[in-house]
Amino acid sequence: MLNIVVISVLVVYFVLLLSVSHILQRGKHDSNTIFFTAGGNASWWVVSIGMIGASVSGVSFLSVPGMVQGIGFQYMQTVLGFVLGYVLIAKVLLPVYYKLKSPSIYEFLLNRFGRNAYKTGSWFFLISKLCSTAAKVYVIALVLHSLAFVSLGVPFVITSAIIVFMIWFYTRRGGLSTIVWTDALQTVFMVLALVMIIAWFVSEMQLDVNGLVSLIADSQWSQWVELDDWTSRQHFVKQFLSGAFIAVVMTGLDQDMIQKNRAIRTLKQSQRNMYWYGSAFVPLNFLFLLLGVLMLQYSAITGIMLPVNPDESLPFFVSEGYFGVVVSVFFVVGVVAATFSSADSSLTSLTTSFCVDIAERYNDVAYRKKVHIVFSVLLLGLIFLINQVSGRSLIDLIYVMVSYTYGPLLGLFAFGLFTRRAVCDKAIPYIAILSPVACCVIDVMCRTIFDYSFGYELLMLNGAITFVGLWLSGIRKTVTYV
Repeated sequence: MLNIVVISVLVVYFVLLLSVSHILQRGKHDSNTIFFTAGGNASWWVVSIGMIGASVSGVSFLSVPGMVQGIGFQYMQTVLGFVLGYVLIAKVLLPVYYKLKSPSIYEFLLNRFGRNAYKTGSWFFLISKLCSTAAKVYVIALVLHSLAFVSLGVPFVITSAIIVFMIWFYTRRGGLSTIVWTDALQTVFMVLALVMIIAWFVSEMQLDVNGLVSLIADSQWSQWVELDDWTSRQHFVKQFLSGAFIAVVMTGLDQDMIQKNRAIRTLKQSQRNMYWYGSAFVPLNFLFLLLGVLMLQYSAITGIMLPVNPDESLPFFVSEGYFGVVVSVFFVVGVVAATFSSADSSLTSLTTSFCVDIAERYNDVAYRKKVHIVFSVLLLGLIFLINQVSGRSLIDLIYVMVSYTYGPLLGLFAFGLFTRRAVCDKAIPYIAILSPVACCVIDVMCRTIFDYSFGYELLMLNGAITFVGLWLSGIRKTVTYV
């Protein structure tokens, strides 16, 4: 029965997305300008809603509630850092991007350093985004496979292929012009699903507002801030600054998110979008953590044994029939919506960056369609790889990958924005490659010698190593750029 419900929801949801995509593209010419930039006429509030879903993904839907068991509400320290990061993006980066004449943000590196820096930044984005997107899509593939397809004898490879095909199919023509609206719709579905699941737990535990507040305050997972143990990965300073830099690199230095932002008409409206979008992460992540507390408390009261892997807890309530049909449907819709809204924009930005930055074939529609297919196949291959090696919290896995792959981008943009020192453009690819290697060596040495394990602050260390490498390779000469 459950597999029929899940498959039916998936089919209906896919048909809905196709219908919306068809309506939005009716009468429009299939052009790369529409695919890459949505014509630059998107409403800021539509983009803002859609960006929330694109950033959250199904990983947050499963992993953030699961975090409560290990660190309580301390993830909010990172979320507060996000807000600072989005302010920096609006004030520092968006004005720079709106001066560019290209749909790619990495043209800044071309203007500031040269062609090698431009290509290096683009390749690091492609690798980073492809890996993180694969991890996000892996979530929904795994959940849907366990809830519906495994009982039918369908291999995981087929389940994953179905999901990737769906994402490719409804983004293949409209690109960003379609995604701006479908992501906004999917964000609404995701939030509605989250609220419905929370409401189920509240109803089952017969809690009113005061009871809910007392439940959080009195629980063993109520700690928000860690200030005592500096060596802890959860120390406030580390988490807050890491959150700020994670926001800067995963949104401000990310072609995917900025591509959406630049679909807005003016810089002022784009900045307004960034403020609203960034602020929304505080209440949204609070709801995810609240769901985690409710899930743990309900399990303790009823004697339910949750899975060892916290990421599997919510799917467990669905598969074991605790939620019932209605709430289970909302759960499937929420996870699918969150993951689709993240993956569709990522796939579009990967195609855009490769066509514009690497191949430099902006106006070639046929070439763009082929690239879109190639990245879909690569995405599918990485999902299989993650399925073989995954054994940690997926959101933690993504942030660790970000620390290594986005670190050189952080160093490049910081050096380009805040210094006027000239550097050897030919040396930049080597610096960008060696920086993550040096970062990894330092991490291993610190764990071995000092028993200190880096957390998300690896991103700042990586960026700093890149910055120092650029400085040492430079000359005492100032440069100007547009």
